[in-house]
Amino acid sequence: MTFLDALPFGMAVAFAAMIGLVLGSFIATLVLRWPAGRSVLGRSQCDGCGRPLTALDLVPLLSNFASRGRCRTCNAAIDPFHWRVELGSTLIGIVALALSPGTAGWLWALFGWLLLPLALLDARHFWLPDCLNLLLGIVGLLIAGPMLETSLMDRWVGAVVCGLTLAVIAEFYRRVRLKDAMGGGDPKLVAAIGAWLGWQALPLMLLLASFGGIVWALVAQRKGDQPLSQRPVPFGLFACTAAWAAVPLWPLIAQ
Repeated sequence: MTFLDALPFGMAVAFAAMIGLVLGSFIATLVLRWPAGRSVLGRSQCDGCGRPLTALDLVPLLSNFASRGRCRTCNAAIDPFHWRVELGSTLIGIVALALSPGTAGWLWALFGWLLLPLALLDARHFWLPDCLNLLLGIVGLLIAGPMLETSLMDRWVGAVVCGLTLAVIAEFYRRVRLKDAMGGGDPKLVAAIGAWLGWQALPLMLLLASFGGIVWALVAQRKGDQPLSQRPVPFGLFACTAAWAAVPLWPLIAQ
């Protein structure tokens, strides 16, 4: 990351924003197409009239703004999910490089970009694909050390111990209560997060994720008629959010 570290502060933030825009466009497409069995790499087209989209239609954020969120041919509304994900991905890059310039900031941004599709897929479909969990974990073990100055051993321990712990808890709950407490992808996600954070920061992440899940469940209970005990909670969404938030919080707590 020598080239990226050499960028002036403002240029680094702007470059991270541009990368976030491009990745956000791809992530939005992936989250919308993959669960529906559609090709992620296929030619983009209007969902209303089927017109293949040109380069002018695919500029992240700007195309949607210029067309006022509608297809130029059939005037069908474009799913706002696209620009929201693009904006969120852009903000990940901006915040990471603005608060943590240098290698640690770029790693924090990459962490956020890898977490984003997992969070969205779990929020919309209660699905945490094994391939994305594996990618997150492998990248964390290979390069995440400078982000929180964690050793490879700390990250291995975080991945193995925390992943196994959640898997054991889920299996124990299933045997005692005869129903699943969490999806099969949740322990794998936590293991992959441990490969980035190391074992030391994982209790903070799990605390933040659990708190977020509880608040979400209580709010959802007030808005619906489904009993709280029967309401599925997208724990992966809160685990991803908590993991990204734990990166700047953990050094403050550990001091």
